[in-house]
Amino acid sequence: MIEEIAVTKSIIKKSVDLLLDSLDSDVIIGGGGPAGLVAGALLAEKGRKTVLFERKLSLGGGMWGGGMMFPRIVVQKEAAALLDEFGIKYEEDGENLNASSIESVSKLISGACDRGCRIFNLISIEDVMVRNQKVTGAVINWTSVESAGLHVDPVSVQSKALVDATGHSLEICRITQEKVGRLDTPTGKVMGEKSMWAEEAEKVVVNNTRQIYPGLYVCGMAANAAFGAPRMGPVFGGMLMSGKKTAELIDKKLK
Repeated sequence: MIEEIAVTKSIIKKSVDLLLDSLDSDVIIGGGGPAGLVAGALLAEKGRKTVLFERKLSLGGGMWGGGMMFPRIVVQKEAAALLDEFGIKYEEDGENLNASSIESVSKLISGACDRGCRIFNLISIEDVMVRNQKVTGAVINWTSVESAGLHVDPVSVQSKALVDATGHSLEICRITQEKVGRLDTPTGKVMGEKSMWAEEAEKVVVNNTRQIYPGLYVCGMAANAAFGAPRMGPVFGGMLMSGKKTAELIDKKLK
C-alpha cells in the first residue's frame, strides 16, 4: 500500500538526517564531474568523511556528452588503472583508449556512492568559511534559489578540506580570492584557462592539482583554469588522475 504522507515523511526525514550528519566532515567537494567523483570515491574509500555538492540535477560534468554529443571519450593509457578500478570498459585505439562516456559517468557515480561518498545534487556553494587564514568550510544554498534570484540566506557546512572541482568556471577559487585577496598561483590570482590544446593540458593538469590556499584544493579542469593552462576537450585521463592526486594529497594532510 502506498500512502502519500508516509512517502513524504520518508523522503524528508532520510534526506534531512543525512544532511545533518554531513554538516561536519573531513572533506567537502564542490562539483561532481569526473575529477570530483574520483576524488570523492577514493577519499571515502580511505575512511575520510566526504561530502560532494553538485549544483546541477545530474552529475558527471561534461563527460556525459562525449565529444560534440558523440558518446565516446578518449583516455590516455596511463589512466587505464583508474578505468579498471571503476569497472569501466575500454578499447585500445592507437596510442590511447576509447570508452563510452555514458558508461564512464555512470560507473564513476556508482563507484563514489558505493565507497561511501555522500552526494547532494541541486546545491550550490556560494561562499567559503575562512578562519585564521584557512578555509574551514563552505556556505551552501539550493541552486534554484540562485537561479530564481531570490534573497534567501544560505547555511554553512564545516570541513577540514574543501575541493574546487567546479571545472572551467572555477567558482570556489574565485569566491575565495575575493575574500582573502591572494591565492597560491604565480600571479596571486585565478589566471583563467587558455584555448584548447589537449596534449599540453593533459601534461600539466596533474601538476596543477594542489592546495591553492590553506584548506582549499583545486583539481580537474579547475586546476588548469587556476594556473592559466589550456583546456583539453573530450580527453579525460588527466581529469581522472587529478582526482586521484587530490585524494592522495588530502589524505596525507589529514593523517
